[in-house]
Amino acid sequence: ASTCTHWAQQLHLSFFSTGPTVSGSLVKGKVGQNITVPCFYSVRREQDITSMCWGRGKCPASKCYQTIIWTDGWKVTQRSNSRYILKGNLVTGDVSLTIVNAVEADSGTYCCRVEISGLFNDQISNHNVVVEKARISTASPHTYTSEKTS
Repeated sequence: ASTCTHWAQQLHLSFFSTGPTVSGSLVKGKVGQNITVPCFYSVRREQDITSMCWGRGKCPASKCYQTIIWTDGWKVTQRSNSRYILKGNLVTGDVSLTIVNAVEADSGTYCCRVEISGLFNDQISNHNVVVEKARISTASPHTYTSEKTS
């Protein structure tokens, strides 16, 4: 487990010294599970609460590509599919995305863009989601028979 944690930490990248800060993570899950993709922003006072979007694909110059969910910071205002939900406490800056009953097609890059006022101030993060098939045992059920000695 520690190797996996170390790997995830290595993937939690921050780059670009100018413009928006881009970070990211790798999130793995299995088909049929609920998968939560983490995203947070700092809320110190009510005025910090802001709108944000989740989209498929890497974050573009503004907004989100293939937007799947929007919030005004208080409540979800737009959603493309009921399988996408924000379960965190929005007003504290927890805008993590939960994908309900994941399927393999949910694999790919997701963009979390928090709209911070000012030019190039948006907080953006690209997250790689990998949804794997649940392991299904192909072995037939074992039948145990006791050995009889003659």
